Amino acid sequence: MRYTLGLLLAFGLSATAPRLINFDTAPLGKTPPEWNVAMTNRGHWPQWEIVIDHTAPTQPYVFAQVAADRVGDRYPLAVLKNFTMGDGEVSVRVKPVSGHDYRSGGLVWHYRDENNYYLARINALEKNVQVFKVVNGHRSPLMAPARHEVPTNDWSILKVAVKGARFQIYVDHRRVLQGNDYTFRNPGGVGLWTVSDSVVYFDDFRIFPK
Repeated sequence: MRYTLGLLLAFGLSATAPRLINFDTAPLGKTPPEWNVAMTNRGHWPQWEIVIDHTAPTQPYVFAQVAADRVGDRYPLAVLKNFTMGDGEVSVRVKPVSGHDYRSGGLVWHYRDENNYYLARINALEKNVQVFKVVNGHRSPLMAPARHEVPTNDWSILKVAVKGARFQIYVDHRRVLQGNDYTFRNPGGVGLWTVSDSVVYFDDFRIFPK
């Protein structure tokens, strides 16, 4: 059975309950009210909005970042309001649509603010998956990227599993990266990420706190 965030809240489930947000009851052309828009560093302000995509895994709406600006360290963010997660899993379906310099989207976790968080991202131009920490706005890789075919204009499933300082990154149900980092030890927010001129669609945002 599929639930939207609104239905979960209507049934009185707490922030620690599993959630599926499929965006299909959100207002078309606007940012859903459950999300905060932010940006790391500089450039054109992000434009996160609900759009129609007839290839969407859950029809008909998806959540999209559509403002393309070729500033290289511009990181648009959409962070779920009033939610923190320590251990657990967060996943999303990602569709890189376009981008000249970058064609990349990802998940953030243990989010403190727009300049401090962990990030797992897929890149359709480089055909890889990588995990980073962003500290004071500076993005640093936690390990070498994993080669992985990432299609343009098609959907991939990106998942992060977290337990303490340990993380595991999955793409299409296959584990591609794992490691440990102690920079952000406390629970934090979760959300979505793009970079530079990437236009990326997202659907079926899932959270499984543990």
